[in-house]
Amino acid sequence: MFKKRHLAATAALLITGAFAVTGCSGGAGAADSGSKSDDLKGLTGVIGSKDFSEQYILAYLTTDLLNAHGANLTTNTKLVGSANTRQALTDKQFLGYWEYTGTAWITYLKNTQPITDPKKQFDAVAEADLKQNSVKWMDPAPLNNTYAFAIRSSQAKKLGVKTLSDVAKLPKDQQTFCIESEFSTRDDGWPGLKKAYGIDVPDSNVKLLDTGVIYTATQKGNDCNFGEVFQTDGRIKALDLTVMKDDKQFFPVYQGAFTMQDAVFQKYPKIADVMAKLSPLLTTEQMQELNAKVDVDGEEPADVAKQFLKDKGLI
Repeated sequence: MFKKRHLAATAALLITGAFAVTGCSGGAGAADSGSKSDDLKGLTGVIGSKDFSEQYILAYLTTDLLNAHGANLTTNTKLVGSANTRQALTDKQFLGYWEYTGTAWITYLKNTQPITDPKKQFDAVAEADLKQNSVKWMDPAPLNNTYAFAIRSSQAKKLGVKTLSDVAKLPKDQQTFCIESEFSTRDDGWPGLKKAYGIDVPDSNVKLLDTGVIYTATQKGNDCNFGEVFQTDGRIKALDLTVMKDDKQFFPVYQGAFTMQDAVFQKYPKIADVMAKLSPLLTTEQMQELNAKVDVDGEEPADVAKQFLKDKGLI
């Protein structure tokens, strides 16, 4: 799962191209037999996502739920990177998408210090983003999809490591890491983490891999002992990985919430009431389960989302 946040120079081209892709999918229509109301009749547009499983699931959950209340929305999961997805929102090409408080606070709002209290962090992000960018944040889900480092459990026991401070004390040849390219340049990523924990290893100790590959590489242990992972990823449990405790609380809180154009929200304020039916259900543990259905079991995100909404009586 992922959080691609690197702003490519070709962002505008990526966004334009993504909307031409025929793979843009629609959620359940307003006439779906599970429709609960017509509260959002007349609401049209695109629900977007970043390019990892959790985001795909969240996008389909939102599209299908809002459509069940009278909207007529489609889903686009084709953009690459957080910055491109965010730009699609601010350029009014996306009606909305799910974002994380830590990402918005550090990357978009350009703050250098995260707020460790989740509620205070959310309130600060929501207030600033609305004022500066006319982006409205719905009430957040409990899930915290923060960064973490994991190691295969057998190796964790062998090395005697439980925290990132323990990792920093290991011999240099055991301090090997697999990270994604975006994480390698973020202030709330590798540069900041090394400084916070005093990790000083040569570049040869760090492998840049795609997000999904990191999990299997960490489980195998050939490329690295420690892999950059995300708290809500279902592969952590499935691959028997042990997450290192962030004992210095370096990583920000990445609480998830649906973000949208404020102008649209002002026209359809009942979106908040509809989203309030879903968001409280999405705990870290629940997202791990949903993500595992996609990343471990191979199910389609759209199917996972629809089944969850049916199971919870929301559509």
